[in-house]
Amino acid sequence: MDAIYKSEQNRDVAPAKPGEFRPLALGPLSIWPPVVLAPMAGVTNPPFRSLCREFGAGLYVSEMITARPLVEKNQKTDKLASFSEDETIRSLQLYGVDPYYVGEAAKRLVGEGRVDHIDLNFGCPVRKVTRRGGGAAIPLKPKLLAGIVHAAVSGAGKVPVTIKFRVGIDDTHRTFLDSGRIGQEEGCAYVALHARTAAQLYDGQARWEHIGELKQHVTRIPVLGNGDIWEGEDALRMMRQTGCDGVVVGRGCLGRPWLFRDLVDVFDGREPRDPPRMGEIAAIMLRHAELLSAWIGELHAMRQFRRHASWYTKGFRGSARARQEFMHVETLEQLRTVLGALDQGEAFPPSAMRVPRGKGGGTQKVSLPDGYLDNLDDDTPPLPESEEDGEGG
Repeated sequence: MDAIYKSEQNRDVAPAKPGEFRPLALGPLSIWPPVVLAPMAGVTNPPFRSLCREFGAGLYVSEMITARPLVEKNQKTDKLASFSEDETIRSLQLYGVDPYYVGEAAKRLVGEGRVDHIDLNFGCPVRKVTRRGGGAAIPLKPKLLAGIVHAAVSGAGKVPVTIKFRVGIDDTHRTFLDSGRIGQEEGCAYVALHARTAAQLYDGQARWEHIGELKQHVTRIPVLGNGDIWEGEDALRMMRQTGCDGVVVGRGCLGRPWLFRDLVDVFDGREPRDPPRMGEIAAIMLRHAELLSAWIGELHAMRQFRRHASWYTKGFRGSARARQEFMHVETLEQLRTVLGALDQGEAFPPSAMRVPRGKGGGTQKVSLPDGYLDNLDDDTPPLPESEEDGEGG
């Protein structure tokens, strides 16, 4: 990668040396490089996972699947829980608040031979989830958290189970050390920390020092770090600074699936290549849209693809006008026309390398059920989850 495409903090970061990092152990599986695609609602569906995998190796986790509708064999939920034929490691993130439904969902997934890995989400900061006691609110009640994890591990049998969580709901209520301990004690294959609180949402910089703290606290299973992996070198910096065993990549790959190619390069000891020019990106966008159309139908795919189009073109000259045109695209042919009008030779704008895509900035006061903090030893499941719950952690 040319120096122009390296941020200041990564200017002097060298690619990995042979043997510096190890593959990520996931039960009987070995993941190289130790990179995981973070589950993102409405994003990490089979088409997007396939596209990312075409650029590099790693572990690619599904968007969040809600446990209760899965147990009840809801048709929409079953569709979201599907995998494409090219997914050799079928990794699914399961969301639930009730040990019974989480355990039964794990049993169904494993019993039907549908998954090779189950991840549990305890980091969702979305108001509609936390105000009912779910997502990032669950680690406040360690007995409830332990009950859910225990049910999943028991239901999954030999299939590895992992958990992902945040630092806490806010700086006054930090729960990540307890969450890591519970994950280790209940038999998880690894734990992953998004180094922000739920109150931070996606604002500011992730506090990687908490990943290092968790790594010192959890010693028997791998610890993964999540937050602000925008360039391949960020992953190396995180692992070198914190001692963590792998990284989880979320918003950094939105509109930039070639980030996984860069990650393979730096972990294999090579300098990453320059980002693609607009012509190459247009071809990637069309490939993405075609995969999405084959999965859910052309019209629905084009409407869903509109936000991806804005992420792909962010920072390019004339991108604001192009985004307006993308908002009216309803067919693949119309998409080809809009893409063909772009400057195919324009280089990727360096200023767009670390521009957040997807969830924006801003903070919040985390909403909890009335009296939720009164008895943190309570292990009673909160209100039942629905298929609309869970949006990311």
